[in-house]
Amino acid sequence: MIRVILPQHLRTLAGIEGELQLKLPEPVTLGATLDQIEAKYPMLRGTIRDPISEQRRPFVRFFACKEDLSENPPETVLPEAIHQGTEPFMIIGAMAGG
Repeated sequence: MIRVILPQHLRTLAGIEGELQLKLPEPVTLGATLDQIEAKYPMLRGTIRDPISEQRRPFVRFFACKEDLSENPPETVLPEAIHQGTEPFMIIGAMAGG
């Protein structure tokens, strides 16, 4: 079971309280995690990734074990601590400006 933390506005849209828990087959990849989120919560389709190109939306960032995975390809395998559920996979709404 992996843990996923979403920004508040996406949790509100999906009616989620707290963090998500997803069961994914091995290997647990970035793309498989996002696919599962969109399958389980169809109202989030298009909010995290463009539904056609499947590219990450601007101002959305992905973090695992304090590492920014936002520019990594979908086939990137998530760290072992994410697989074990000891660390959460985080989707963060980024801010521009300063």
